[in-house]
Amino acid sequence: MEASFSSSLKINVIVTLAIVLVVFTGTSSAKLSTDFYSKSCPKVFSTIKSVVHSAIVKERRIGASLLRLFFHDCFVNGCDGSILLDDTSSFTGEKTARPNNNSVRGFGVVDKIKAEVEEVCPGVVSCADILAIASRDSVVILGGPDWDVKLGRRDSKTASLAAANSGVIPPPTSTLSNLINRFQAQGLSAMDMVALSGAHTIGKARCTSFRDRIYEETNIDSSFAKSRQRNCPRKAPSGDNNLANLDVSTPNKFDNFYYKNLLNQEGLLHSDQILFNGGSTDSLVKKYSSKPNIFNSDFVKAMIKMGDIDPLTGSNGEIRKHCAKVN
Repeated sequence: MEASFSSSLKINVIVTLAIVLVVFTGTSSAKLSTDFYSKSCPKVFSTIKSVVHSAIVKERRIGASLLRLFFHDCFVNGCDGSILLDDTSSFTGEKTARPNNNSVRGFGVVDKIKAEVEEVCPGVVSCADILAIASRDSVVILGGPDWDVKLGRRDSKTASLAAANSGVIPPPTSTLSNLINRFQAQGLSAMDMVALSGAHTIGKARCTSFRDRIYEETNIDSSFAKSRQRNCPRKAPSGDNNLANLDVSTPNKFDNFYYKNLLNQEGLLHSDQILFNGGSTDSLVKKYSSKPNIFNSDFVKAMIKMGDIDPLTGSNGEIRKHCAKVN
């Protein structure tokens, strides 16, 4: 009886350990890592950085565009490269969704990066990972902080116009509570949200996204409003696509002047200035405006967290040959 119980116990222990091992192995294989391509594509970083650098030298704005592509990709069904897919007969993609239409850009640069990466290691590096690396490179090239990018994402085989239109990407008219809620839904804190908003230290916005702010709102510096009104007529659709710098002070440098501008009521978008408008995030804006090192550190942490949103790993998804279409 004792021998039977003992052998039964041993079997149970072995089975339990086997299950634990399977679960543990499955979990660990699904994690992203900074050295994912160290053996399979050691030249991935230098290859991507070269293309990004050339693109930014040609047009400074493209750095902000690549960063925005990554943000808009991750917030819709995770960081899976779905924003890069063109429409097909079986699905309508995300490029024409309200937050993206006539707004997101940089697809040509991503295609150029992919082509160069395929030359050095074909079929290895995902488009989702290319977006993550190109975002980091853009920040660094424009004077911002550096960090090790976690990699190992795979590419989705579909995209969703409905998901991109569902409100997961907060619009420039957002209230503070909507911003906080939208980011929390992705596992990002209010602090992450304020730090990531600092990406608006680079890039531009269209008149249609800040017209109401410069004509209707009162928490705005009057001379700043007037200067923006000169290139953004009151009556739509006149001037809808005219551009203005998101950072009025140092528009082509990644720094903490975005927050200094907010203290002066010079936030271009409603969703910018709402971060410093008597609410719960005022203290963070003040801190980042005076302590650039803390901003850089919090921005990096938030970027890494954002890159962890629902990636496809292991055997899920695919490694696209061309970023705009499934294999």
